[in-house]
Amino acid sequence: MVLQLPPFEPLPPPPDSPKQLLEVPVAQLQPTQLCVGLAEVRHRRADFAGESAKDRRRYLRGKPVPLVRSAAGELWMLDRHHRLSGLIAVDPDATAFGYVVLELDLAVRRDVLEALLHRGWLYLYDARGQGPQSPQRLPTGLHDLQDDPYRSLVWALKQEKLIEAAPLIPFHEFRWGAWLRSRSLPPFSSLRLEPALPAARALVRSRAASQLAGWIG
Repeated sequence: MVLQLPPFEPLPPPPDSPKQLLEVPVAQLQPTQLCVGLAEVRHRRADFAGESAKDRRRYLRGKPVPLVRSAAGELWMLDRHHRLSGLIAVDPDATAFGYVVLELDLAVRRDVLEALLHRGWLYLYDARGQGPQSPQRLPTGLHDLQDDPYRSLVWALKQEKLIEAAPLIPFHEFRWGAWLRSRSLPPFSSLRLEPALPAARALVRSRAASQLAGWIG
């Protein structure tokens, strides 16, 4: 069974001109999901730790974050949670580049979250796949995101080119994770994916998965 999230508006793509990008402190960005996959965060962290500041800045400019800005000036990130979680683990004062996809005339956090929920831009399932939780449970910073091992598993399968990226579909990888969670897999964790990978590889290649965006077969 595919995760039953509400209908969603596709995420707008980045602007053509880098002049339209904002440089923002990562610590000020608010998440729109409850979880990340720790395996991917650790991978991102290692990549950033091995880069020079100049190379890191060039890379981040090429991977801008879609943002929603409230009337109070607060920013919610609609993607890049893993990448920026790895970044602030290396540099807590880091900045990243983003582009505003929506300006809201709402200032109260509860109202902003309701507007994002209406667009399908919140992921409100916890690390065990339980939800939807209340939007008020969303943390206000990346440090407090939970670890969902199924999201880690999907990241590993994407690295192996078994699932195609769909960057404009909100929470695309979580949809795959929810589908795998409904199947039978050996016990595994984000730090020990190997027991589940053989079965997961077969599952995501199967016709049963063909209803999911990014299916390759």
